[in-house]
Amino acid sequence: MAGHPAYRTRPTATPGMPPGIPYIVGNEAAERFSFYGMKSILVVFMTQHLLSAAGAPDFMTETESREWMHLFVASAYFFPVIGGIAADAFLGKYATILMLSLVYCAGHLCLALMDMPPPLLEATFAPRGWLLAGLALIAIGSGGIKPCVSAHVGDQFGRSNRHLLERVFGWFYFAINFGSFFSTLLTPWLLEHHGPGWAFGVPGILMAAATAVFWLGRNRFVHVPPRGAAYFGETFGPEGLAAIARLVPLYMLVAVFWSLYDQTGGAWVQQAERMDRTFLGIDWLPSQIQAVNPLLVLLFIPLFGLAIYPAVGRVCDFTPLRRILVGFILTVGAFALSAGAQGLIDAESARLAASGLGMESARWPSVGWQLLAYVVITAAEVLVSITCLEFSYTQAPPHMKSLVMSLYLLSISLGNLFTAAVNAATRDGSGHSTLTGSSYYWFFTGCMAVATLLLVPVVLLHRPREYLQPEADEPAPGEA
Repeated sequence: MAGHPAYRTRPTATPGMPPGIPYIVGNEAAERFSFYGMKSILVVFMTQHLLSAAGAPDFMTETESREWMHLFVASAYFFPVIGGIAADAFLGKYATILMLSLVYCAGHLCLALMDMPPPLLEATFAPRGWLLAGLALIAIGSGGIKPCVSAHVGDQFGRSNRHLLERVFGWFYFAINFGSFFSTLLTPWLLEHHGPGWAFGVPGILMAAATAVFWLGRNRFVHVPPRGAAYFGETFGPEGLAAIARLVPLYMLVAVFWSLYDQTGGAWVQQAERMDRTFLGIDWLPSQIQAVNPLLVLLFIPLFGLAIYPAVGRVCDFTPLRRILVGFILTVGAFALSAGAQGLIDAESARLAASGLGMESARWPSVGWQLLAYVVITAAEVLVSITCLEFSYTQAPPHMKSLVMSLYLLSISLGNLFTAAVNAATRDGSGHSTLTGSSYYWFFTGCMAVATLLLVPVVLLHRPREYLQPEADEPAPGEA
């Protein structure tokens, strides 16, 4: 299939930064504001603000809300497979991103409509109906564009500026967390003081802005044309299947990392409700504690890139897979810290129950425990997530960049499905989990320790092969 005649289809041979990068990075910052802002309040909304069509409380239990949240995240990271195939084979990355961004905006609108007056809700859908529709549309829209955006970043580079690829994926991840930091602070405040309509509506406005920024950069991007029907023969031929087979063992283990990491938006929020959250003279909302994660990422990206990686590189070859292994080890430590904090909460709860005292005299442990755990798991995130983005792009043959990116994102889906399955399997008749207290956290800590051990032979045996898009003056793969 031919691309638009006005668009470049290959990167130019230049040592500098491609001209379309600022539009992609700006789009990503606004889009991540919308996604993480909505996600940061989801569990709190379902357990404390969800109403029936008549305006009566229709709250979920903590276990049910965790299950819904992880099923939503799993869906959002399943649809990248469909979006990746649509982009590589039929539509191209740019058109796929633009069209699915409109679906994404519609999902935010549905969530904002949950705040309509009861007479209007009774004439349309109950809030749970709008919630389900909104989450489904956001999962399709956000999931479908995820592999295309990260692959679209890499498509802007050829061999002449390959040395900038690691830096730009760092910027890309910086933009993600720049948007996430501000949304995680602002959106819980909007929910608390202005209700669900504004709390879900503002992220929707930012998603519309993200779509506009991306459209403005259309003439500055490299638009790699879709392959059409030939795509399937190439992708499922010997080279394509070999590339996938080299990555599948890694992605299966990375799924366990995401099972733990994404609980910062569920179980860790609920844990923070039973902690002393006074920090820096401010009594923080449970959902706002998450904001420390993107803030730390903004600090850690230059720290790791400018100091830690060069220092370790002088001692040993700190390959991508070795970085991921270190990230796994740190994740075990982070969840062990959260399990220790939960043990203190359990002990205080038992003391209150034995003494007959009310919760308002409780001596909950300091949120400093959770902040320390965030420091450790954020370092793990930088080592695992950013590395996987760049590694997945370079290990994918040119015609299947979006698909391979989607397979990496599928590991996030699998991780969240595992968490949702654990919550569903341990739920009793009243909707509460039988895997309670610190045992919940120690269970996932053990899972991560097993995944870390299994990653060691993968690191030792994997033989990477790098692929980049051909530049304007280079022959395409298979050409003379």
